[in-house]
Amino acid sequence: MQAEPLQYPTITGTITSRWGDGRFLVIISGMRIISLVALMLVAAPAPAQTLPDSLRSRIDGFSGTVSLYAKNLDTGAAVGIREAEPVRTASTIKLPILLGVFDAVARGQVKWNEPLALTAAEKVSGSGVLGTEFSDGVALPLRDVVHLMMVLSDNTATNMVLERFNADAVNAYLDTIGIKTTRSMRKIRGDGNQLKSPSGWSVAGKLPENQKYGLGVSTPRDMVAILEKLERGEIVNAEASREIIAIMKRCRDDSGIRRRAGGVPVANKTGALDALRSDVGIVYSKGGRIAMAITVDGMPKSDYGPDNVGCLLIAELAKVLVDGLAKK
Repeated sequence: MQAEPLQYPTITGTITSRWGDGRFLVIISGMRIISLVALMLVAAPAPAQTLPDSLRSRIDGFSGTVSLYAKNLDTGAAVGIREAEPVRTASTIKLPILLGVFDAVARGQVKWNEPLALTAAEKVSGSGVLGTEFSDGVALPLRDVVHLMMVLSDNTATNMVLERFNADAVNAYLDTIGIKTTRSMRKIRGDGNQLKSPSGWSVAGKLPENQKYGLGVSTPRDMVAILEKLERGEIVNAEASREIIAIMKRCRDDSGIRRRAGGVPVANKTGALDALRSDVGIVYSKGGRIAMAITVDGMPKSDYGPDNVGCLLIAELAKVLVDGLAKK
């Protein structure tokens, strides 16, 4: 017996509306169902932009170089741009310096209440208050000095710390935790036209190839590795790691990662040079603990105002990273 030819069902009416999510209110006249399916496929919304594409769309047109790495410490999801390439640290090197101090205290080399005397030799211009508001000869306990170094990014406090614990000791501790690229190079000279002669060199800082880095060198991947070790309680010990994070949460600079955090807790350390802005920190978002390190360098215009284009870009990238790496 000869088979009957296939018959295609039809739906009566006309196409009248479409919802924003790609569904149709479909009333079609005289159209085979296969044609309806084809129409819906053509009209489906475009795929969502990937996280790397979202980052690059923000970076396009920026006059400078962007290096970053970010990781959701709860899921392991990560993304990077030039994440293994060395960058100038500016004041973000103060975080590794702090780790070295905590290690020395834990090993009994020094106590937190040991007084450090403020001298004219260590006073430098730039961020902080010790260089301008305190008299020579004032003695402050080590704990207070490191708090100033981190919370206010005090340059003079940093020099006082490096006078007591030299940069080589900092680098030696970094070696013990597997951080091989990050290096403290020397003391801080100041800023603008008030630069002192460089001093306090580490072995790494004396190498000709490292002169271009100034205070220190690191990579975004190194900095995020440090942040992850802190969250795991692996920097010195669990108690020290918690205290370091607590200090970072008191950072007063909200020009970068903190700018668009919307009240979400952040532990961070910033850095600034004429052509550079950097921020290293953890955003404690509902979608996970997002650790990130972002450096923008090579900006053509020096601007130390709060709306520096590098700060604005870091804030935008940080928001994209938190949203893009959050647990779904």
